[in-house]
Amino acid sequence: MTTQLHNVTPIKIAVLAMGGQGGGVLADWIVDMAEHAGWWAQTTSVPGVAQRTGATIYYLELLPEEAVKAAGRQPALALMPTPGDVDLIVAAELMEGGRAIQRGLVTPDRSTLIASSHRSYAIAEKAAPGNGIADANKVIEAGRGSAKRFLCFDLQALAEQAGSVISASLFGAIAGSGALPFSRADFEATIERSGKGVKPSLKAFALGFDAVQSAPEFPDFIDTTRPVPAVPDSARNPRVQQLLDDIRQNFAPAAQPMLVAGLRRTLEFQDLAYGKEYLEHMRGIQALDKQYGGDAKQWALTATAARYVAVAMAYDDVIRVADLKTREARFARVRDEVKAKPDQLVYTTEYMHPRLEEICGTMPAALGQAIENSSTLGKWLEPMFRKGRFLQSGTLIGFLMLYGLSGMRRFRRSTLRHKVEMRGFQEWLNLITQTAPSNYDLAVEIVNCRRLVKGYSDTHVRGNSKYQKLIQAARTLQGKPDAAQRLKALRDAALADAKCTTLDNLLTQETTAA
Repeated sequence: MTTQLHNVTPIKIAVLAMGGQGGGVLADWIVDMAEHAGWWAQTTSVPGVAQRTGATIYYLELLPEEAVKAAGRQPALALMPTPGDVDLIVAAELMEGGRAIQRGLVTPDRSTLIASSHRSYAIAEKAAPGNGIADANKVIEAGRGSAKRFLCFDLQALAEQAGSVISASLFGAIAGSGALPFSRADFEATIERSGKGVKPSLKAFALGFDAVQSAPEFPDFIDTTRPVPAVPDSARNPRVQQLLDDIRQNFAPAAQPMLVAGLRRTLEFQDLAYGKEYLEHMRGIQALDKQYGGDAKQWALTATAARYVAVAMAYDDVIRVADLKTREARFARVRDEVKAKPDQLVYTTEYMHPRLEEICGTMPAALGQAIENSSTLGKWLEPMFRKGRFLQSGTLIGFLMLYGLSGMRRFRRSTLRHKVEMRGFQEWLNLITQTAPSNYDLAVEIVNCRRLVKGYSDTHVRGNSKYQKLIQAARTLQGKPDAAQRLKALRDAALADAKCTTLDNLLTQETTAA
């Protein structure tokens, strides 16, 4: 397929890409290809904000030499795309395709939209208290109605399969789409002239080209469901096998997958005894569930609690953070992400900002409490922890400091933080036990409120503050009609609003209504 263009109209192309995706390389390839074919070509770029809060827009205009000669003068090409006046839009990530649609660059009468279906989550998506991930299928739906032709598949996966970067597979998709009046040989010759990573780039190009040839007329919607994980048949450790057998034999099948995940987390967090303690808590909740109608409700209370009891027991403290930062799998993942070669050294700089409260939390309960209660010691020690610290975990000293801190988990049960967490944990379990006999659904919603408590340091403080407000509201809602739905609305507001304004307004309304 080759696009027929009016001989005095430039081909107008917008490329949207984030840092590191090779958007500039892709734009340069298109310019080089056009110029070698005797066309006039111009590219400009408008950078976005740092990292994932905005993409760079590369704008290109291509004009055949014949049109320039007919005009008798050099062309004046535009520097920025105009809404409704772009022929080809290339997005190196799905939501960037959505941004192009939102900006009006994509139109049904002329635009070909090529977008990779993979996601690189924006900062706003990652920072949301709840699930802030945008609905990818809304972009698919919008693209179907906004573009003359819409091609969407995972070009990032194709690039990785070829050992290249997404710019190469995008270049192949452009060639395969026929949106530009150049042959495949012209595209491939451009990559060869670049002289860098030619073989993997050509392989990624070919995969992108072939994917377009077999692409459906309209992109399929993305399956965002998460399959339920299978319960393993065996464990390598005989003592863990006993716990796994306990789950399979004595707990409702609907809750077993999450119980296995919860057991794995608590074992990893502490030890075998802690995993047994987790199952004992869950045994009590399942008995409560059975007594008050859990079978008819697909064991909702047990299945939900299986997740959040584990989260509450395996809380994020500085000991756990240090443990996560010193794991072999984490170093391997970092090396893979930066594409380090086997003979290259990779140094990871950690930013850590524990407050005085976190330091006291790692101390024996009596000592930590004494320091927190002493205004004199607090004033003397607090300035030492006002600033964050940078630590290279790839150096011997940095690694040993973190490794030594992670080894403190053997003393965790005697720390102030553990004492505080278990006190709050027990209060939460007591409230669930008190609520289930009279309002099963409200008890489930109380379990779900634990979702707000996550992270450590300031993140934990903010989440715990919202959680405490919800728990107080749950106590107030006892015996009221639609209590479960009202608590759910409060929780949704807490998850959606980082500043807590909506939650506070709803709580005020609840208080006024009472």
